[in-house]
Amino acid sequence: MGRQNPGRIPQKFRLSLVDDETHNTLRSIRFGRAKLIYGLITAVLALMLIAYLLFAFTPLRTTIPGYPNAHSRRQAVANAIKIDSLENAVSRWNLYAESLSRVLTGEASIDLDSLVRTSTARYLSDKDRAELARRDSVLQATVIKEEQFGVGSGAERDLPLEGIHFFTPLKGVVAKGYDRVVYPGIDVTAPTGTVVSAVLDGTVIFTGWDAEQGYIILIQHRDNLLSIYTNNQKLLRNSGDAVKAGTPIALVGGTSRQAQTDHLHFELWQNGQSLDPTRFISF
Repeated sequence: MGRQNPGRIPQKFRLSLVDDETHNTLRSIRFGRAKLIYGLITAVLALMLIAYLLFAFTPLRTTIPGYPNAHSRRQAVANAIKIDSLENAVSRWNLYAESLSRVLTGEASIDLDSLVRTSTARYLSDKDRAELARRDSVLQATVIKEEQFGVGSGAERDLPLEGIHFFTPLKGVVAKGYDRVVYPGIDVTAPTGTVVSAVLDGTVIFTGWDAEQGYIILIQHRDNLLSIYTNNQKLLRNSGDAVKAGTPIALVGGTSRQAQTDHLHFELWQNGQSLDPTRFISF
């Protein structure tokens, strides 16, 4: 018997399950061409859905090239925390630099709250080093000239530093000496919790905290003198407080990461120039 309609495309199909030994038909499914296409599309979509679920909700997703693993995610979180800490440190140093800049130029104390909100400081400039050095020289010359004629000091005459009696901030051993260029201050070792006192009468112009130097306090005195106390574990005075010589202002210790012993870092400045505290104070 010859083939009938050899070029005809079949429109109906049958899928049968046959016993190989008895050749009995166990199950038979009939379907048309449309159902065949629909079934193939459904099977493909089902396979795609299963693959998506496997890669989206199982550890298999880590096999995808470029997908971050657990270590990469932990490192990203750690980097984000470090960046946030660095931003906070920069903001604190901006505040410190702005306060010091205003004191050295004889300007009024700043509004600390507004400076923190803006997170800007005039001390950090986009000028090059030559321009900053020129401005610093002009500032020093202006300050010296004003002091020469008593501008901004009223009717009082500035006393020489040798004639001023400084109160010792704390008794201890000078562990690190003064160097005008490298280290414009001294480190005085003392047990944790030792009381730090103001060296002269004055006004607290800045209080703050730094991850490396602990709590910081700056006091403005007469004769354009500025004293700086860092590496404190607690402050006893706030910005704007008036203090007398010998007044407790802080408790030292427990903050330095670099030194093996607790110490007070102390600096003394006049007219924008750092001074060696050991010349005027007996520790």
